[in-house]
Amino acid sequence: MITRRSLLKNTAAIGGLALAADLVGWAKAWAATELMHKPEAGAKLELLRWKRFVQSEEDAFMKLVAAFTEATGVPVNVLNESLDDVQPKASVAANVGSGPDMFWGLYSLPHLFPDQCMDVSDVADYLGKKYGGWAPSAIKYGMSGDKWIAIPVAYNANVINYRKSAIQAAGFSKMPEDTDGFLALCQGLQKIGKPAGMALGHASGDGNAWVHWCLWAFGGSMVDVNDKVVLNSPETAAALNYAKQLYESWIPGTASWNDSFNNKAFLAEEVWLTNNGVSIYAAAKKGANPPADADAAAKAAAPKMAEIAEDIDHAFWPIGPVGKPTEFHICYPLLGMKYTKNPEAVKAFMQFMMEAENYGPWAAGAVGYLTQSLKAYADLPFWAADPKLTAAKFADVRTLTAGYPGSVGEKAAAALADFIVLDMVANACTGRESVEGAIKIAERQAQRLYR
Repeated sequence: MITRRSLLKNTAAIGGLALAADLVGWAKAWAATELMHKPEAGAKLELLRWKRFVQSEEDAFMKLVAAFTEATGVPVNVLNESLDDVQPKASVAANVGSGPDMFWGLYSLPHLFPDQCMDVSDVADYLGKKYGGWAPSAIKYGMSGDKWIAIPVAYNANVINYRKSAIQAAGFSKMPEDTDGFLALCQGLQKIGKPAGMALGHASGDGNAWVHWCLWAFGGSMVDVNDKVVLNSPETAAALNYAKQLYESWIPGTASWNDSFNNKAFLAEEVWLTNNGVSIYAAAKKGANPPADADAAAKAAAPKMAEIAEDIDHAFWPIGPVGKPTEFHICYPLLGMKYTKNPEAVKAFMQFMMEAENYGPWAAGAVGYLTQSLKAYADLPFWAADPKLTAAKFADVRTLTAGYPGSVGEKAAAALADFIVLDMVANACTGRESVEGAIKIAERQAQRLYR
């Protein structure tokens, strides 16, 4: 059993990401003594994942992949796609029975086609016992019925990103903790010409995160605990009326934003508050220290990036009338497809990826953008190194799940993939529909899925 104290000791012993030789040495010893599933002879794997938002995360991940190949002899071809493209590509592969061996997607992706996912219960049980157990939300995302159909690798903590100087200029000494105060802050930022802005286009991460927070904060939901559609309610109407007021205070154009727009707008000082992972902060810190071979533009921008990085902070989402957190953080499940010719190699990779000697350096490379799903990893050293990351640390325990308060299953996954809640909020905010009209459209869509 790995305790939190021994985990910290082991992770510290691994040291910096540059110790590739040490990682390979450990990986070979692991393959000889700890490997649960021996890969098939001549096995090759292909993994399609979401495209990185933090370069150091991808660098650390590829070192992990290389170490796996060195230790097992199994080459892994890693394909990168945008967040919005992973789900349709995975769905097509599931339908035709051919494609990458593994998909690393978001939210409840494996529940779109649970019968096409490998049973990885033995790997999940091993990891849970060794590393202090899984977060409750991770169990919901990883399991279908009584078996695990995916390994919930991590979360992207979608938190409030803001400039400290801006909220102070708007008359606030700290980030408001309730929805009334948050609206007042956004309106104040508009008045001083330093507006907020959040994605209302088909942004799988940022867009879904804030609209579900808003719906749940006011007591609305798509379904009840029995998966009965209850979207048409006074609580949903209250959430949409609140969202309209927020939207009216924001920078114009957010109705067309995808997951990358707010990052760019924040670093360009077009918005001074948005929702995102801590990748904006990571990008600013990286920009503040360009490499020696960087171009002239990057070097010229360094002082401004340093100023922005120093001024950035992060906060939990404000609490609405329901009186409790209603955050919606992205879970990143890794699933193996039943059609793979190398299921043993798939399971070996999943186990390898989640072992402490890999997970610690990889999570450190993600600089807080990705957070743990296994409880033992809540004490990784990098969390204590920068207080600005604290709000991201608790994503696994604060998040609600797709389909809340109902089940995480095919219907909830389909509703999320179809952007039912996001389109409802966008229709109301932009005036394409009245609040009542937007709710009725979404209700009909939900009823078709949940019938």
